[in-house]
Amino acid sequence: MKTTRSLKPAEVTKNWVLIDAEGLVLGRLATIIATRLRGKHKPQFTPHVDCGDNIVVINAEKVVLTGNKVGQKLFHYHTGHPGGIKERTITQRLTGKNPGHVVEKAVERMITRGPLQRAQMKHLYVYAGSEHPHDGQKPVKLDVAALNRKNTISHES
Repeated sequence: MKTTRSLKPAEVTKNWVLIDAEGLVLGRLATIIATRLRGKHKPQFTPHVDCGDNIVVINAEKVVLTGNKVGQKLFHYHTGHPGGIKERTITQRLTGKNPGHVVEKAVERMITRGPLQRAQMKHLYVYAGSEHPHDGQKPVKLDVAALNRKNTISHES
């Protein structure tokens, strides 16, 4: 009899992956990161267990968007005070004090919400520049641009 094997949390092996986001399309990058965070790329994927990898994203401030989203896409937030609804364009967010927040939010919104999402998001490390403190873990570089030609915007046209 064949049965589906369910992975237990103690049996999970987490790898470290390094992704350079320079020149990559934000949405396509976010889907790849979300898939790796969930662990769906592994053959022993179990939906209710955090079996994904640890992901380090560098150069988050250099992601690109397609179409007119650069000037038109707005992010709304509330300060907590009456009448405190604010909005910022994605360009303002990428040039602001925390440009990695754009990538974090894009990935966070692609993962099913709940306690498992919060646990999986703790394994995502996003840095605006090219420096990161995770060299000791020896992360394996994942070339997202080579996975699909649409992952980057070609400036040949």
